[in-house]
Amino acid sequence: MTLELDHVGIGEEPGAALPVVSAVAAPGRPGVVAVETEQSPVLASLVAGGRMRPDTGRLLLDGHEDPAAVRRSVALVDTPGVAEPFPVLRLEQIVREELAFAGRRPNREHVTTVLDELGLRQYAATPVQRVPTAVRIRLLVELALLRDGVTGLVVTSPERHGGAVEEWFQVLRDVARRDVTVVLVTSKAAAATVERLLDTVEPLDRVDPIDPTQTEDPEDVARPAGTEPGLPSAPSGTADPATVPTEATT
Repeated sequence: MTLELDHVGIGEEPGAALPVVSAVAAPGRPGVVAVETEQSPVLASLVAGGRMRPDTGRLLLDGHEDPAAVRRSVALVDTPGVAEPFPVLRLEQIVREELAFAGRRPNREHVTTVLDELGLRQYAATPVQRVPTAVRIRLLVELALLRDGVTGLVVTSPERHGGAVEEWFQVLRDVARRDVTVVLVTSKAAAATVERLLDTVEPLDRVDPIDPTQTEDPEDVARPAGTEPGLPSAPSGTADPATVPTEATT
């Protein structure tokens, strides 16, 4: 799946709410949208996720305009005010709520299983505002990929949580190598570092397939979420609604 922002913008210059930006994201190579100011990253994310129509330009999915298909296949991740967890929520709470949202059993056993599969069990009782940015992004992207039909991600402003760009971008790079389309909305300073890192990324068809059974440490992202043998299956009944403020609840 290829997602293209073709000269999209909101408002008029000077001082447009979202200045005109372009980016192309495809499996194996994240697309990067570099924007500044407090409001622009959220607007860029909503446009990239098919949740808002731009005033100018087009959002293309595999070369065609289809906002409904984008909304079905692309999840917003950590978008302020739209799809970000409350800062005081513990990781185990976030997992529980996202499992329910994804239609999976949100009991203690399955929460522990997910954290174990991601190598994040040591952070289970830690509020999300206190974990390293790379850990936060890893958790949130993997939980988003548990949702049925999601094959694309729009990740908003990881740099606002601090940490080295190289560390949290490695998470997104490795997720993209798993045939996931990733759009990163970030600051211009962080985007400059990301672009340099992208120059070192080999095309997807030139890299060796990743073994999903390989054991990884918490900073090494390689396994597809929801495909490991230990992850919980969908319940037969209706799960309790999620209380984490995600895009589905706004």
